[in-house]
Amino acid sequence: MNLLNLLNLPKTMRFFSKLVFICNLCFIAAVIMRFAELAGRNKGNFDATIPFQPLQSTLVLLGYGAIFLNLIFVVATIIHLARGKIQTLPRWLLLINLVLLPVQIWYFFFSNF
Repeated sequence: MNLLNLLNLPKTMRFFSKLVFICNLCFIAAVIMRFAELAGRNKGNFDATIPFQPLQSTLVLLGYGAIFLNLIFVVATIIHLARGKIQTLPRWLLLINLVLLPVQIWYFFFSNF
């Protein structure tokens, strides 16, 4: 079974969209933590933003991996829409994932933070 057939299942797409949404929230948290750490370093504070290091590492890992999952999700959604298949996903979830993809691309490839 290839990836496109797997993403064709309605339950799989619903689960995948929620996973991508959670990863996108982690991306937002990771970016906020990055800015907070940069601001703290400018003031001479070299402590971590979150004192519990495993939590911070998990947020960063899920957040930075979100761009790949989000790209797969958006491409699969566009393919489903082009084929005329009815999506059972909430529109707000689709819009948030679609809006965050260009933000993630800009952050990873064009920003210099």
